[in-house]
Amino acid sequence: MTIRLTSSLLAAVALTVLAGAAAAQEASDKTFALSNNYAGNSWRQAMIKSWETGTKAAVEAGAAKAADAFTTGENSPTEQAAQLQNLILQGYNAIVLNAASPSALNGAVKEACDAGITVVSFDGVVTEPCAWRVAVDFKKMGVDQIDYLATRYPDGGNLLEIRGLAGTSVDDEIHAGLLEGIKKHPNFKIVREVQGDWTQTVAQKSVASVLPSLPEIVGVVTQGGDGYGAAQAFEAAGKPVPTIIMGNRQDELAWWKEQKDKNGYETFSQSIAPGVSTLAFWVAKEILDGTEVPKDLSVPTLRIDQDGLEKGLEMTPEGGVTNVEYTEEQAKAVIAGK
Repeated sequence: MTIRLTSSLLAAVALTVLAGAAAAQEASDKTFALSNNYAGNSWRQAMIKSWETGTKAAVEAGAAKAADAFTTGENSPTEQAAQLQNLILQGYNAIVLNAASPSALNGAVKEACDAGITVVSFDGVVTEPCAWRVAVDFKKMGVDQIDYLATRYPDGGNLLEIRGLAGTSVDDEIHAGLLEGIKKHPNFKIVREVQGDWTQTVAQKSVASVLPSLPEIVGVVTQGGDGYGAAQAFEAAGKPVPTIIMGNRQDELAWWKEQKDKNGYETFSQSIAPGVSTLAFWVAKEILDGTEVPKDLSVPTLRIDQDGLEKGLEMTPEGGVTNVEYTEEQAKAVIAGK
């Protein structure tokens, strides 16, 4: 499922963005911890901010006793496993986890479950069966990019792929989706992969390093946080900018708007909303309250199409990411499959 920021649906989405935490039905003495593996880009920073804003309101409303956030110094499964073990010792009732690896943390996650701690992974999920998973269909996000490019370039063409943070489930799944999309549309070919780490500066440097050796390409397929860097690299090299799939970052949307006004540049933008951290928090609370929750929950992506660009940019903070934060009632709807 995808939330599309087209002009017809923007008003409803904007109301969702402004929605705060729902009032708690009853006071809770439960403690929650966010374990996050990386904070080196605007999406992760927005995710942490959403967690802090949403859980502060929840604590003030009596829905939780505490909801603390912890981020490791670098994207290291070993370091995050040590962090999880420390949180176990501190006695948190629930750990909400954005994981450095889908499998390398499973041992520490199992330790937490065995200690009676509820573990809800989101965005970067884990495969340990005792944990819950809250994520978008990242594979579909990859397929969607190729499907879109197929409408723009019926004859196909060469593509440059910008990968995300190595070793994460998100990177693996989006890449798999791109390959699946190319199976559907075999007239496209990925001629080069570069590392972007979901960060504009890394993406710009990586793209610039391969531009001299690239054949003519029609599109750049991405994972988020890398579109503006790719555009900057092409412009600095004096090369025509191909169709770059964007990832809902403000710098990307602002560049797209500038090009749209200047020459009619067309693309689309799609990402998971950073506020998914608030959804994972409310899911953890529902589990602790005794609600039967499926182990795997799907959250919609947030997509901005050509006719929704202006409003999408308007609702995206400077230097930030287009966002939706979740209330307790919305979390219950997700749990119910609605």
